[in-house]
Amino acid sequence: MAKELKELTPRSVNYAQWYQDLVIKADLAENSAVRGCMVIKPYGYAIWEKIQRILDDMFKATGHVNAYFPLLIPKSFFSKEAEHVKGFAKECAVVTHYRLKTNEDGTAVVVDPEAKLEEELIIRPTSETIIWNTYRNWVHSYRDLPILCNQWANVMRWEMRTRLFLRTAEFLWQEGHTAHATREEAEAEAKKMQGVYADFAENYMAMPVIKGCKTESERFAGALDTYTIEAMMQDGKALQAGTSHFLGQNFGKAFDVTFLDKEGKIDYAWATSWGVSTRLIGALIMAHSDDNGLVLPPRLAPIQVVIVPIYRNEEQLAVISEKVADIVENLKKLGISVKYDDSDNRKPGWKFANYELRGVPVRLAIGGRDLENNTIEVMRRDTLEKETITCDGIETYVQNLLEEIQKNIYKKAYDLRASKIINVDTYDDFKQKIEEGYFIMAHWDGTAETEARVQEETKATIRCIPFEGDKTPGKCMVTGKPSAQRVLFARAY
Repeated sequence: MAKELKELTPRSVNYAQWYQDLVIKADLAENSAVRGCMVIKPYGYAIWEKIQRILDDMFKATGHVNAYFPLLIPKSFFSKEAEHVKGFAKECAVVTHYRLKTNEDGTAVVVDPEAKLEEELIIRPTSETIIWNTYRNWVHSYRDLPILCNQWANVMRWEMRTRLFLRTAEFLWQEGHTAHATREEAEAEAKKMQGVYADFAENYMAMPVIKGCKTESERFAGALDTYTIEAMMQDGKALQAGTSHFLGQNFGKAFDVTFLDKEGKIDYAWATSWGVSTRLIGALIMAHSDDNGLVLPPRLAPIQVVIVPIYRNEEQLAVISEKVADIVENLKKLGISVKYDDSDNRKPGWKFANYELRGVPVRLAIGGRDLENNTIEVMRRDTLEKETITCDGIETYVQNLLEEIQKNIYKKAYDLRASKIINVDTYDDFKQKIEEGYFIMAHWDGTAETEARVQEETKATIRCIPFEGDKTPGKCMVTGKPSAQRVLFARAY
């Protein structure tokens, strides 16, 4: 086995360390010289590129277009929407000066005190304020609506406790910002984009999610409703995998975005925003991977198939390479990303371990005996099962195998969640099961006080009020007061 695998902490020993080890050793990312910020390495960025490409196509299929807005936001913009600024005030990085200079003795660079900005600028934690200030110039009539814009960008939120991909001071994301003529249209937009995220999570990430809305305490700052998709990680914790926000007319009023409606009356535009980030890579890792390394769903794997030759000499390698060339070409014609690794700096055993660590869904190996028998060894990463089959029709076999792996990874995640989600009726039972890493469906009396008490005493939060599931009224597990339906509690990342 490769040295990297020997040093990978088992999940059962320390799940958090296993995650950290895997991100580093699978060459996804590393910490940077800037505290709390990460370097996304080429293999990690290749996964993000696939996420980007697929989501971008999904957004455009629903009528959205891409734009770009400034990184720096005037501080005064945040004062215009009180709830919004309150939600982000403690996370903002502030630019106060615009110039550096060398100090008097020439030994260091210092901030020039004469170059102080008249108004401080905030490095965007999110872009509602700068975008809605811009929309004021774009919207005059109902005919100018809807505006369906998305941007791919980086944001800065001054996090103190960071973990690669899951929580960093700077991260990459997309943020959609739409403006509408009616409340109904805006609410429909917010729910539609939640559906797009759920579709992506389940059909590409192979990660089952629960759709619902956030409680008032958990809503996005400035939103009237926040719609979420919640996924279970292998340790039983929840991860918020995507959110979509119905912002009402809050930002329309704050930035005076008005329009003439069909009746000739002036009204404020209705808003939504929605986003997912590079934390989806963290979700991929924690939802599927094992003690041997990454397990990547084929639809998001940068390399779907790797072919490793096993040879005694250069002559044999030449014969293998000639045979493999046709297989590679035919796989590419089927839209499958494939790598033929004939490099001579590592032995086949090291390569096997390395590609296993990096989560390549299918590994093909071919040696001298395979040449004689017209066979090839196939290993699937999700189960680590191997079989030797004929080379005839290998391309179609691999194509079908990739689909089977995609479905099997989803089923494994779904079955885990099904085994770890339960109904609980008493607070004592709740406290026990939350320690055991369960998703818990329990009755709640709808008050922020009870919600805060549960969080303080158990570190569990209400992840969402599910759209589907048991909606039978009951009694709050904590207070005994009436409850409209069960809600989802879990500890979360």
